[in-house]
Amino acid sequence: MKLSYLKYLRWLIAVTVFILCILAFSGKFYGLKIFNVQFLALTQNALLHTSLSILIMLAALLIITLIFGRIYCSVLCPLGVLQELLMLMFSPIKKLMKKNTPFIQKHYKFSYILAAVCFGGLLGGTAVIIRHFDPYSVFGNAMGFGIYGLIFIGFLTVLVFFKNRFFCSNICPIGALLGWISRCSIFKIRINPDICVGCAKCAQKCPMGCIDFKNGSVNNETCIKCFNCLGSCHRNALTYGLKKDDDTTFDMGRREFLLKGGSFILLALAFRAGLTYTKRVGQKFKKALLPAGAGSTKEFANRCLNCNLCVQNCPMKIIKKANREFPVVHLDYSDSHCGYNCRKCSEVCPSGALKQLTLKQKQHTKLGSANIDTAICVKCGLCIMECPRKVISKENGQHPIINAKECIGCGACQNVCPVKAIKIEPIERQRLV
Repeated sequence: MKLSYLKYLRWLIAVTVFILCILAFSGKFYGLKIFNVQFLALTQNALLHTSLSILIMLAALLIITLIFGRIYCSVLCPLGVLQELLMLMFSPIKKLMKKNTPFIQKHYKFSYILAAVCFGGLLGGTAVIIRHFDPYSVFGNAMGFGIYGLIFIGFLTVLVFFKNRFFCSNICPIGALLGWISRCSIFKIRINPDICVGCAKCAQKCPMGCIDFKNGSVNNETCIKCFNCLGSCHRNALTYGLKKDDDTTFDMGRREFLLKGGSFILLALAFRAGLTYTKRVGQKFKKALLPAGAGSTKEFANRCLNCNLCVQNCPMKIIKKANREFPVVHLDYSDSHCGYNCRKCSEVCPSGALKQLTLKQKQHTKLGSANIDTAICVKCGLCIMECPRKVISKENGQHPIINAKECIGCGACQNVCPVKAIKIEPIERQRLV
């Protein structure tokens, strides 16, 4: 039976997800919250806030992989879809250069080592390492015109031209973990050796280079179930279905066994190192004004994935990208202030780096402390009228006085001051007032 319809169904879902990602990262639309099911963001959220709904979503992703294989990488990963679009764009050029030939992508196993280091650090409390390789984080950083994200996409574009989805098969830590699970998936793609004539048409369609057309086998660990190969064979030699009794899911050589065993040891070592590194990260970062729900600089620096989703969706445009002075997302009141009735950043953050707050909680979360320079203040009283919490008072002829205990540091007073006499100073830890 022809299974080419799976390819078109997969493309329909993947393109829809990709469009939703573009809209979300551009701040246009985030109604379906597609990033709540991005693997790293969901995993970190489960580690930080073990709510039932988050655990169910994470379990669902893992179960889907265990049943259908590594389909996440071809449907839900925005960077994965981008690579396939680049492959389509490069296809005419490769044909002219006679480079559009079938190939077998060598699996170098480096991704196991990188995954062990990345996930070990994440379990130890810091996402600083893994966010540099996580597809969702990198894609979001690039969409927000972050320097690292743009450089990474440039490198990836060159890599796609020469090696197709080499990143997904040999570098990506998320792909390595999902690939390891998909080795024992229930549904697999297979080649029937009795029908196959070795024409290599299926291998030519495979973006991962996981089809060994010479030996009639498919590497279901690196296979992302894009289904491009199904339907390319006129003899219907490829099938996608339940695994057979003779499948050798874990038939690995001694070298691979030692590599994977070493990866587990490295995971434990990285976890221990992560516990120490988590403390050091907070010490390296300067105190900064952070979005509501961030907690402390130390916590936020270790948890933020630098995806810039909050940056792009902030209606007041006060959340800024990481830079040399502040290597994490932070607040800048130079041109505006934090809206008293807004909690957009808390709503859109999928990773748990920003705790989801109710509007009432957000309105009582202290972000910083306002200070008045009486040497500059002209006693105009505009700050009193602008303060949404009415915590600034003034007696006739006197300088305004701020009730520090009730001030949340929203920046409304600083923004309205005509002589810039008010400044919001960062605090050690956000708290409810």
